[in-house]
Amino acid sequence: MCQFENEIISFFGNLKSKINNLKSTITMIQVNQLSKTYNGTTVLNISNLDIPKGQSFGLVGNNGAGKTTFFSLLLDLIQPSTGYIKSNDIQVNNSENWKSFTGSFLDENFLIGYLTPEEYFYFIGDLRNQNKADVDALLAKHEEFFNGEILKNKKYLRDLSKGNQKKVGIIATLIGNPEVVILDEPFANLDPTTVSRLKKIIKELAENPNVTVLVSSHDLQHTVEVCDRIVALNKGEIVKDIQTSKETLQELELFFAV
Repeated sequence: MCQFENEIISFFGNLKSKINNLKSTITMIQVNQLSKTYNGTTVLNISNLDIPKGQSFGLVGNNGAGKTTFFSLLLDLIQPSTGYIKSNDIQVNNSENWKSFTGSFLDENFLIGYLTPEEYFYFIGDLRNQNKADVDALLAKHEEFFNGEILKNKKYLRDLSKGNQKKVGIIATLIGNPEVVILDEPFANLDPTTVSRLKKIIKELAENPNVTVLVSSHDLQHTVEVCDRIVALNKGEIVKDIQTSKETLQELELFFAV
């Protein structure tokens, strides 16, 4: 290999390193003294949490740990009892400006049951200033993920299986190229082939330094595979905050086995 080729390889290697360093220095999600209380019971209590821009962030925990509560607060679906969350320096419960760069799917309640998948995709496209050609291009890109079960079947969303409803919700989240993607339990109700294809989609998103991906799941293995960082919640509090490594899955399995 000639010196010029070595210099080119070195240049792009250094550039990638600088991009990764930049990703870790810009905070996309900032949590400060956040809590949520229902009838005197605190279900979430996070004093401080920063999620850098470009990070793929996994949230794990048992039922009732506070995962969905955290995402609901992040999306301003419920109000905090104390504290706040900022997304790209915008306090989410004081402004709606964060919505323009955020895509999310928590459950089938995000869907509109009396629409077909195509009608729903184009509806979301209109909300995000995407024309029909833009939406069609995204749908074509993820044709394998749909596995021939979603488009051109003349079924309403309410008549699809839970797994196929989830497929629609996940891909609709990506319309408009959001900078923040939030997926709650994305692997649930999906068959093994679809899970494998979904992990590929999430990994591709995570490779983009401008996209911050947040995933919550009961499935430790899948979450570890697609996330750079794992935060474990227990009774609403952070009990582990781990940069993903070869040992992460075993560490989490041992923790939750207690």
